[in-house]
Amino acid sequence: MNKDKPWGGRFTEATDAFVETFTASVGFDQRLYRHDILGSLAHAQMLAHVGVLTETERDAIAKGLKQIEAEIESGAFAWSVALEDVHMNIEARLIDRIGDAGKKLHTGRSRNDQVATDIRLYLRDGIDTVLAAIRRLQLAMLDVAEREADTVMPGFTHLQVAQPVTFGHHLLAWFEMLVRDAARFRDCRGRVNVLPLGSAALAGTSFPVDRAYTAKLLGFETVAENSIDAVSDRDFAIEFAAAAALLMTHLSRMSEELILWSTSQFAFVELSDAFCTGSSIMPQKKNPDVPELVRGKSGRVTGNLVALLTLMKAQPLAYNKDNQEDKEPLFDTLDTVLGCLRVYTDMLPAMQVRRERLSQAAAAGFSTATDLADYLVRKGVAFRDAHEVVGRAVRLAIESRRDLAAIPLNELQQFSPQIGADVYAVLTPEGSVQARNHVGGTAPAQVRAAIHRARERLASKPQ
Repeated sequence: MNKDKPWGGRFTEATDAFVETFTASVGFDQRLYRHDILGSLAHAQMLAHVGVLTETERDAIAKGLKQIEAEIESGAFAWSVALEDVHMNIEARLIDRIGDAGKKLHTGRSRNDQVATDIRLYLRDGIDTVLAAIRRLQLAMLDVAEREADTVMPGFTHLQVAQPVTFGHHLLAWFEMLVRDAARFRDCRGRVNVLPLGSAALAGTSFPVDRAYTAKLLGFETVAENSIDAVSDRDFAIEFAAAAALLMTHLSRMSEELILWSTSQFAFVELSDAFCTGSSIMPQKKNPDVPELVRGKSGRVTGNLVALLTLMKAQPLAYNKDNQEDKEPLFDTLDTVLGCLRVYTDMLPAMQVRRERLSQAAAAGFSTATDLADYLVRKGVAFRDAHEVVGRAVRLAIESRRDLAAIPLNELQQFSPQIGADVYAVLTPEGSVQARNHVGGTAPAQVRAAIHRARERLASKPQ
C-alpha cells in the first residue's frame, strides 16, 4: 500500500522517484494557494449549510485553512513534491493541524472540480488586474495625446509618407486598440465566472450539495450546467490567452513604431534613458530595449496561446492529466501582459516628442498632395482628373527637387487653370490637418474632443 498518498489505498507499490517529480505540479501551482483556500472555505461552508459537516467541524476547517494561508504567506509552509500539488499539500497540512475534521473537507468534491474552480478564481482576479492596468495605460496615452494634440507629423501607409496627421491623433489610434482589448477581457470574464465545484470527478456527487449557495459565496454568476464539461473545459483559459495575444500584438505594433521613431533616421521621439540601454562596445548607442523586449514578448504570449490550443485539441472527455500543463502558459501569459502594460504606462509619459523634426517630416514627401486634389474637386474638377493633375505636379516637384508648396503659382497653373493663389493654404501640413475637422478626423479640435469622449468612456466602464 502506498501510505504516503491520499489516494494510496488502491496501490501496492510506491511511486517511482522520478515519476513523482515528473508528475508533480506543486512547483508552479502553489501560486493558486489563496484561491484554493478560498474555494475550500466556501465548500466547507456549503457542506455545513446542507448538514454534511457540523458547525464545529466547519469552524475548525476555516480556522485551520486561515492559519495555513498565514504560514504560506510568511514563508513557513513546507511544500512537498510527494504530495503532488497545491491542493493535497494544503489538505495534508490541514489534517495535521485539526485531525479528522480536515479529512472531511474533500467530501463531495474531486481535485478535478477543485482545480477548475481554483483556476477560474485566479483568472477572474487576473482579468480584473489586467483591466485596471489597461486603464492606467489608456489614461497615460490620453495625457500624451492631449499634450501633442497640435503636433503635426507625417502619417504613413506602406511605411511611406501619406498625409499629415497629429501626434495626438496617432496616439488615439493606439488608445482604440486598447479599447477593444479591454472589451475582449471583460467579455471573457463572463465565461470565466462560472462555478465548476460540485461536479466532482466528472459525474457530480451523491451528497446533497447546494451549488448555487457555493456560487454565491464565491461571487460566481452561475454554475456549470454539465459536470463532464465543467471539469474538462479550458475554453476560458484559451480565450484569455487569445485576448492576451491580441493585446500583446497591439503593444508589439506600438513598439515597432517607437523603435523606428527613435532611430536617427526618423528622430521623431527620444525615449527616456530610464527605458533604454547602451552598448558594451559602441559608446554612442542608446538602444530602445524596452519596446524591443515588449515586441519580443508578444511572440511568447502567442506561443502560450498555441500551446493551450494544442494541449486541448485531442483530449477525450472528461479530465485528463494533460490539463496539468495548462497552468504554466496561463501564469506566464498573465505575468508577461501585466509587466508589459506596466512598463508602457511608465515609459510613454517620459518620452520626448521632437515637434520640430515631426513638422519637418510632415512637410516632406508630398504629404499634402491629396489636399491639392481635394482643392481641385472643390473648384469643380472631377476627382479622377484632379488625381491626374496632382500626379503631374508631383512629378515636376520630384524632378526639380522641390516640395509642392515651393512651386510658384504660374508653374502649378500649367497643370490646371483652376488653381489659384489660395492653393497655398491647403499645401501646408497645418492646413491639411485643420481641414480634417470631423468626428474621427485629425484636426486638433477633433483630437481634443475625442480625448474628452475617451475620458468619459473610461469613467463609465466598470473597474
